[in-house]
Amino acid sequence: MVFTFSVYQLTQSLVQGSAELDTKTVIIGTAGHIDHGKTTLVKALTGTDTDRLKEEKQRGITIELGFARLDLPSGTSVGVVDVPGHERFVKNMVAGVTGVDIVALVIAADEGVMPQTREHLEICQLLGIRQGLVVLTKTDMVDQEWIELVTEDIKEFLQDTFLEDVPVIPVSSVTGEGLKTLLITLDRLVLNVPSRKIQGPFRLPVDRSFTMKGFGTVVTGTVISGTIDVGHEITVYPSGVESRIRGIQIHGKESEKALPGLRTALNLQGVTKEDVQRGTVVAIPGSLKPSYLVDLELFYLSGAGRPLKHRMPVRFHVGTSEVMGRILMKQSEISPGSKAYVQIQLEEPVAVLPGDRYVIRSYSPIRTIGGGRILNPVPRKRKRSRQDLWDELKILAQGSPTEIIQLHLKKAGPRGLSSTELSLRTGLYGKGLEREIQGLLSSRAIIRSGSDDRFISSKVIDRLMDSALEILEKYHREKPLLQGMPKEELKSRLLPSNPSGRPWLPAADSSRMAAQRLFKKVVDLLEKEGKINAGKEFVRLTSHKVRLKGEEEAVKRNIESAFLKAGLSPPAREEAVKKNIPERYSVDEGMEIFDLLVREGKLIRLKDSIYFHPDVLERMEKDVTSYLQKNEEMGVPEFREITGGLSRKFMIPLLEYLDARKVTIRIGDKRKLRTRS
Repeated sequence: MVFTFSVYQLTQSLVQGSAELDTKTVIIGTAGHIDHGKTTLVKALTGTDTDRLKEEKQRGITIELGFARLDLPSGTSVGVVDVPGHERFVKNMVAGVTGVDIVALVIAADEGVMPQTREHLEICQLLGIRQGLVVLTKTDMVDQEWIELVTEDIKEFLQDTFLEDVPVIPVSSVTGEGLKTLLITLDRLVLNVPSRKIQGPFRLPVDRSFTMKGFGTVVTGTVISGTIDVGHEITVYPSGVESRIRGIQIHGKESEKALPGLRTALNLQGVTKEDVQRGTVVAIPGSLKPSYLVDLELFYLSGAGRPLKHRMPVRFHVGTSEVMGRILMKQSEISPGSKAYVQIQLEEPVAVLPGDRYVIRSYSPIRTIGGGRILNPVPRKRKRSRQDLWDELKILAQGSPTEIIQLHLKKAGPRGLSSTELSLRTGLYGKGLEREIQGLLSSRAIIRSGSDDRFISSKVIDRLMDSALEILEKYHREKPLLQGMPKEELKSRLLPSNPSGRPWLPAADSSRMAAQRLFKKVVDLLEKEGKINAGKEFVRLTSHKVRLKGEEEAVKRNIESAFLKAGLSPPAREEAVKKNIPERYSVDEGMEIFDLLVREGKLIRLKDSIYFHPDVLERMEKDVTSYLQKNEEMGVPEFREITGGLSRKFMIPLLEYLDARKVTIRIGDKRKLRTRS
C-alpha cells in the first residue's frame, strides 16, 4: 500500500455540501448464514481471499469484514464487502453493510434458509437496502431436483421483502458453474443503481484501523456522503480528535479525492489507531455533534417475540458502531410488528445525521429486533407527560422539509439556528437547504438575524413582542411615576443571557451580539407598529403617561418648595423625601416622585448627587456674571462671599457647574467670565 502526499485544498462549497454533482459508485455486500460459502464465492469471483486473520484460517469461519474489488464483464469495477455469518459476529455484519447498494444473499443449496439468513435479511431491510439477488451456493453437493425444491422454498421465504421476485442464481464456487451468469446479473443490477449526489459533509464510518510502518495510522471504510481531498483537515467523532489527510487510496489505488460510495483508505496524520477505532466517524470539522440522545423512527420486527417496554436495554447499531442504550417512549410498550416514534438514551455518544439508518438488537439473548431512521440527532430529553413533545416526532418523520425547518426553529427559540445547525438537524444541505430557507424568508415565516446567517421563527418573534408588551405593562403598573423602563433591563428580562439553560452561541461575545441584534429587531418592530416609544435609554408603551394623584401632587410640590427655600444649601435627596412624604408612603415611592421632578427639570443634579432648584441656580449665575463684569477675576474666597458663605461641599460643584455652562473659564486658581458668541 502506497500513499502520496500532495496537498489539494478542498473548496468550501464541497465542504458545506452545496455541490450537487453525480458520481456512480457501487458497493456489493454479502449476507447469509455461517458456512454457506460467502467467502469462497467472493474468492471465486475476485481472486481475493477476504479471510486475512490467522484465527479465520484456523477456524474456517469469517470473523472480521473482508474487502475485495470485482471487475464486471462491462468493465465496471465495484467494491465487495464480505461479512461474517456466525451469530456471534452479527455486529460486524451490521458494520459491513453500512453503505451497501446491492446485497447478495448467499444460501447454501444443501441447507436452505437458516437463522442467520433470516436475521441478515431483516438487517438489510432495516438499513434501507433496496436492491439485491440470491446466490444459491454449493450446488455441486446436491442434485437438480433438490436445487428446484430449495429454490421454491427461498422464493416463498422472500415474499413481502425487497428481494421478492429477484433472481435466484445457482452456482458452484468449486466447479465454477453459474459464476458467469452471476457476473452478468450483477452487471445488470449495477447499471440500475442510481448515481449518488455529492451532498452533505464528508463522512466515513471507520470499520478498520491499523498502523503502517513509514506511514502511520490508516483507517478504512465506505464513504457515505460528501467528498474530501488529500491535505484537508478532519475531525474524528465522537471524540473530537483532529487530524489531516496525508493520503487516500480507493480499491488499492492512489487518489487525490475520496467520493461517496467507495471503499476508501485514509492515511491520517498525528493520530493513533486507538483514536480512530471501529465505530468512530471521520468527517469534516464542525459537521457533526455527538449526542447521548437520539430521536428514532422505529420498526419493531414481528419476530421480536415479546413487547418492547419503556427503558428496555438494547444494543444500538449505527454506521460501524455498537452502543448500549435504553429505549424511551411515551407509551408503556410497543407490540411486535408495530411502528413507533421513540428516543434512545445511550451510554456513549454517537455522531449521526437525520436519515441515517440504524439497527437495534436485544440485550439478551442477542438478536435483531428492529431498526429504522434517525429523526433528530441532537434532541433534548422528551418527558413522557408531554404529549406535544412526542407529536413532534411525527412531523420529523412525515413532514415536508419546510415543516421540519420551522419545527427546529420554533424549538430553538430566540437563539435561532445557523445554516450549519439547520443542516445537522434536518439533513438538508447546499442548494436544497437554501431553496427551503428562501421560501420561508419570502413568506416571512422566518427572519434572518443580523448578518451572521442565523434564522429565527417569526412565531418566536411574535412571542417576544407579546412578552415585551407584557413586561412593559407590568412595569408601568408597578412604577407609574417613571417615564419608562431602562432598555437594558427590558433586554435582560426578555432575553436572559442563558435562555432555557443553554447559551446563545458557542462564543460569549457572539452571544451578546446576537441578543442585542434580536432585541433591536423586536423594539424596532414594536415601534413601527406604534405600540412603544423607544429613546436612547428608556422604552415605554405609547399609552403610558405619568399621572399623579392629588396626594402625590402635594408631595411633589412640597419637595420642590423645600429645594427652592433651601437656596444654595439644599437638603440631601433622601432627607428631602422623608420630610415631605406621608407616613404611609415608602421611601421608594417618594424617590419616584423626586425622580419625576428631575426628569421634568424642576430639580437639577450636580456632582456627587447634589440637587438644586433651577431658579436658585439661575440667580447664582446672574450674581457671578454681575460680579465678573465689574471685576476681572474671581477666586474661591470671592465666590464664597457672593454665595453667602457656602461650604466647599456646595461651592466646588457649583463652580464646576458654571464652567460646564460656559459662564466661567478656569485659569489656574481663578475664574474669568467666558466670552460668549
